[in-house]
Amino acid sequence: MPDRLTIDTIDAELAPGARNALRVCLRLQPNERITIITDEATRDIAAALQAEVEEIGSEHSVFVWENYASRPSPNMPERILEDLAQSQVSIFCAQSQRGELSARGQMTDVVNRHFIRHAHMVNITPQIMCEGMRADFQDVDALSQRLVEWARHTARITCRTPHGTNFEGEFSPNLKWLKTSGIIKPEKWGNLPGGEIFTAPMKTNGTFVVDGVVGDYLCAKYGDLQQTPLTIEVRDNRIADLRCDDKELLEEFRAYTSTDENSNRVGEFAIGTNTACTHVIGNILQDEKMPGIHIAFGHPYSEHTGADWKSKTHIDCVGRDFDIWFDGEPVMRAGKFLV
Repeated sequence: MPDRLTIDTIDAELAPGARNALRVCLRLQPNERITIITDEATRDIAAALQAEVEEIGSEHSVFVWENYASRPSPNMPERILEDLAQSQVSIFCAQSQRGELSARGQMTDVVNRHFIRHAHMVNITPQIMCEGMRADFQDVDALSQRLVEWARHTARITCRTPHGTNFEGEFSPNLKWLKTSGIIKPEKWGNLPGGEIFTAPMKTNGTFVVDGVVGDYLCAKYGDLQQTPLTIEVRDNRIADLRCDDKELLEEFRAYTSTDENSNRVGEFAIGTNTACTHVIGNILQDEKMPGIHIAFGHPYSEHTGADWKSKTHIDCVGRDFDIWFDGEPVMRAGKFLV
């Protein structure tokens, strides 16, 4: 049987974010079914989501991952995947652990196959529930729509920062730009908090200084990199050189991006559009939505972008204080949109 979270007192500060998630972003209806997948570390947030679901009146299942498998687990328990396949809406709110990207991939395979409206809340925290999840997602969606329409007709995007980034992407009309603004549709699951547009670039070159955060399990370990930035030199879409004063981070990032033949390849070029995210907090889930550029090495979401290659890994890299140009036209100055 699925679990039911019983928590004596649900933190009232989590309620607005939970309401936003269920009623605005996912638009859950009383006649729909939802599956919530969580873990022990995130059960308070899951309980707030469950309470909102119960208020809406939808049929639901809640699963605490540790009750079905020991962690870290490379596989999502079959019982959870079977339940997920029966739902029209789903939420994954749990903390990432090393070696679990494949398990999350199994989950999103089911989501993609059944066109489930899925909210991906990896490493969600109370702070994010009270910041990025309180955004006006209708406004974020409107901004994202304007930008994605412009990006779809853009051949070259250039970005620079005062901290050393000087990076350029070239784009093909054969590779799709996508919008994940927080308003989630069956065609494409999205992270919450939402707020980005992205594609798989045709080509990238230049220097990208990661003085925000890096993704996956490295984010929780290293947090905000402002004091020890990671500098990445990219040539023809591949990592050509890495520099960082934190040698442990340097070697872990190098190992991660050497996992398979495409782990060191730029698979995502993205622009954050959630204007409620005003500063780096050391958590990739929110920080990658902050207005600015982020790139990722590894899997290019080929199932959505149309890229003709794949990778077993995907790691995001976030910087600060961007100036951005679309085909020479200014779009952002010092981290503030000009549109």
